[in-house]
Amino acid sequence: MGLLIFYALISIFISFLCSILEAVLLSISPTFVNLKKKEGKPYALALEELKNDVDKPLIAILTLNTIAHTVGAILVGVQAKVAYAEMYGSTTSSIFGITFTADLMVGVVSTIMTILILVASEIIPKTIGATYWRQLANFTAKALKIMVIALKYTGLLWILQLFTKLVGGKGHHGSVLSREDFTAMTDIAREEGVFEKSESTIIKNLLRFDQVLVKDVMTPRAVMKIASEGITIAEFFAANPKMRFSRIPVYGDKMDHIDGFVLKDNILEEMVNNNGNIPLSQIKREILITERNTPIPRLFDIFIAKRIHIALVVDEYGSVSGLVTMEDVIETLLGLEIMDESDNVADLQDLARKNWETRAKRSGILDK
Repeated sequence: MGLLIFYALISIFISFLCSILEAVLLSISPTFVNLKKKEGKPYALALEELKNDVDKPLIAILTLNTIAHTVGAILVGVQAKVAYAEMYGSTTSSIFGITFTADLMVGVVSTIMTILILVASEIIPKTIGATYWRQLANFTAKALKIMVIALKYTGLLWILQLFTKLVGGKGHHGSVLSREDFTAMTDIAREEGVFEKSESTIIKNLLRFDQVLVKDVMTPRAVMKIASEGITIAEFFAANPKMRFSRIPVYGDKMDHIDGFVLKDNILEEMVNNNGNIPLSQIKREILITERNTPIPRLFDIFIAKRIHIALVVDEYGSVSGLVTMEDVIETLLGLEIMDESDNVADLQDLARKNWETRAKRSGILDK
């Protein structure tokens, strides 16, 4: 009876350990691994290696688990017969009115073992592993490393990997997370109170950032504030005593021939220095030209690299479509909704105009 209990406990313990290791391994995220690498944790490199080639640790876990189940069941069954023979010999026995034989005893022991394996080596350990995977990461990395090395030296690892490659291809495991997954997780985090609504909006806008084009956020040509570069600073200042724009596009011979912009600060500086008689063309700066279909991230990189804050938007024929600023880009990222959640906005240009009007009213450019 002692050997029967010993074999059963050993089998259940090994299976318990394998189930925990499997649950922890599959629960560890790449973010967690990278974080521990930055913290200088030695086991982080082992975890990264195991996650990059997850077939090896999974094969090691399943191999050991299968051996524990199979060998354990055989040994427990044999010992059940031996224990019955030691207690009752070859005769039958009656317990609670039930007549027992050696074969029936084996069946009862096998049933008990099945229940114990299900509960004690599957349900409980996998729940523990999925719940406490952060605390068990160090132990898991070391244990799996030993198991993989042991299996590798037996030659079984190479043979079993061959089968997995035949079934699953070359064994390349891509990212399990997509942009849609991150968006869904952001919504869940906001609902559970992890993120504020504003934080959730920023994250989701960032995930959609590369899908937003310049034409979606620009100020349309019809509502642009422009000036002729031929007029004097004093004339412009007299016509616009309460300028709210910091950068004003200027044109040459025709209104559609915008070739630069002037800074409000330069205009005020020249007025203070009594240089109001000089034309705007003398303080004009070059303006960046961008296309309507330029992705916002690309424009943002250009703004940062060239240290500029404004760009003229043109269509495929070179005609002026509008104006886009660094403020437009930042507001897009920080919460200005460019697209409806269900993407059912047919006229993005009309939506861009409405968004511009909202910002203009908020900043006092237009009357509310």
